[in-house]
Amino acid sequence: MALFRAAATVGSLTFLSRIAGFVRDILMAAILGAGPIADAFFVALKLPNIFRRITAEGAFSISFVPMFSGFEETKGRKDAMSFAAEAQAVMLAILLPFTVLMILAMPWIINVITPGFSDDPVRYDLGVELGRYTFPYILLMSLVALYGGVLNSFNRFAAFAVAPIFFNLTLIAALLWFTEVGETPAHALAVAVTISGVIQLLWMLGNAMRFKLLIRIDWPRFTARIKKLFRLMGPAVLGAGVVQINLMIDMFLASFLEKGAISYLYYADRLYQLPLSVVGIAIGTAMLPMLSRKIKAKDDKGAMTLMRQAILFGLILAVPAAAALMVLSSEIMITLFERGAFDRDASLASASVLNAYAFSLPAFILVKVFSTMFFAREDTKTPVKLAIIGTVVNTAFGIILIFPFEYVGIAMATAIAAWLQAILLMIAARKIMPDIWGTLKKKTLKTIVATALMMIALFAIEPFLFFETTIQRIVSLSVMVIAGGSVYFTGLMLTKTIQLHELKGFLKRKSV
Repeated sequence: MALFRAAATVGSLTFLSRIAGFVRDILMAAILGAGPIADAFFVALKLPNIFRRITAEGAFSISFVPMFSGFEETKGRKDAMSFAAEAQAVMLAILLPFTVLMILAMPWIINVITPGFSDDPVRYDLGVELGRYTFPYILLMSLVALYGGVLNSFNRFAAFAVAPIFFNLTLIAALLWFTEVGETPAHALAVAVTISGVIQLLWMLGNAMRFKLLIRIDWPRFTARIKKLFRLMGPAVLGAGVVQINLMIDMFLASFLEKGAISYLYYADRLYQLPLSVVGIAIGTAMLPMLSRKIKAKDDKGAMTLMRQAILFGLILAVPAAAALMVLSSEIMITLFERGAFDRDASLASASVLNAYAFSLPAFILVKVFSTMFFAREDTKTPVKLAIIGTVVNTAFGIILIFPFEYVGIAMATAIAAWLQAILLMIAARKIMPDIWGTLKKKTLKTIVATALMMIALFAIEPFLFFETTIQRIVSLSVMVIAGGSVYFTGLMLTKTIQLHELKGFLKRKSV
């Protein structure tokens, strides 16, 4: 399966998940607004996700998948599945008591990550209660990630990519039918988070049975392979932890600002995460097992081709997406979220944050691609060292910029740190693949030119559109998206950045 086809599979399903996520966010904005209840829920939602990205999609996946793919490539399916059973047993032995401990320690945790809540009994008490409801999600999603890694290694990408859709549908159901059940609508949402984890795990188990990849239950044993997994995970845990520290720092700083600041950051983050997830996660998910196999087979030429395709694919989608989010930030926020408890001030505040976040989008895509290259080589140390530098920079600029720019300064610091990390990763990658950019330099410049043409077109047509009623907003925003996309695609064709026969080749090619 070609990288493009695999990434398209993951990306399209991730896109569907994000669309469901937008429906969920629109309902949350209307019901929760951007006040203290919303702030408390978003903190409770981030808590298990922070640790999940360390233990599940983060450190565990980037360490487990290359090893699992290597065993499958060199020793066969049976040996690889035996390794998966060993990993599952140790995962359960560690995460079960950890989850219980974190639930008991929730009052202390909320005090540490959001000290600004301590002077607000409503946000503090809700944060503790809702955090206890959401935290079991980490255990469930770690098992989901384990099965996702196994299925992805056998080129079964769809099942894992579909799983997040169940998360969004479960929360939508809670918002539509169960908001009156608990003390606040946030209570129903917090319980729904954990229920969605159960549903996603059952989905993955069903797919594993379908493809005869069900992992056997085993007693935890620290075998030589598990010890190697932990050695790889050590730096990866630190690296993933560093990324999550950035998120906690954002919450820490925002907790001292006006009520609603955490919510502004959340809604802006959700929007720029759409292209980041569709492009970055799709490329990384598809690329890791493929690149791992090529490295194990010592296919340097194939690895180089795969990397160049990933970089080009990422930039062609990320650069115009970032530009469009910056140009249309206010229109997007007003169209999607401005209703019910979410007013015009909240829309404009969130739009200003989105502007800063959007600038970091191409950088995060490059970070994903180049980090995956190191992870496929079982080098988890290099990306970690550079991620630590990024965290230090993010923290420093966050503290500096929060004074003149408040919550927008937090997003600006994230963008600065992302670009620094991307540049450092590219410099480090040149030691392994000196000619990695090759013809990509010209194509990157052409992509920027096509994006500039798109931005000119958007600025030109915006004065002729109307954004008063909901229907006008939807129609006008749709016109701008279609017009901008058409101009950009035409620019790519005219500059020969990518041609139609190349797209057909990607779709037809069975291997890279």
